Amino acid sequence: MTATDRSIELITTAAQAAADKLAHDVIAYDVSDVLSITDAFLLASAPNDRQVKSIVDEIEERLLKELGAKPVRREGDRESRWILLDYIDIVVHVQHSEERVFYALERLWKDCPELELPADAKATRGKAAEHAKLKAAEEAADAGGEW
Repeated sequence: MTATDRSIELITTAAQAAADKLAHDVIAYDVSDVLSITDAFLLASAPNDRQVKSIVDEIEERLLKELGAKPVRREGDRESRWILLDYIDIVVHVQHSEERVFYALERLWKDCPELELPADAKATRGKAAEHAKLKAAEEAADAGGEW
């Protein structure tokens, strides 16, 4: 079995919304062959809690406005480190970058086919590593200037 057209439409719209809010490393997997509860997972991350929440809010708003889809469940709002949106056909995971590295969901789903995403979403690949290098360089510069 493969992801339905509706699932792909939801994933594409959600991925574009995430990219528009500057999410990092947006990727989607067709999990329909291994899970019976959903067709696809969308993974995205951000370097801080506020941005995680902003990305999730944009995805929710865009899916409702453009496709009339509302999540049946939203989890993880309290700390905004990992928010999950369950649309039944798809599940969206937006994680703080640290959680993304720690839980490594890509490792779990690496055998599932990747879904094609919009160019803007593909362009987010590697942004987390880029951000981490920049942050490390800034911290090193700050530490060097404190003497």
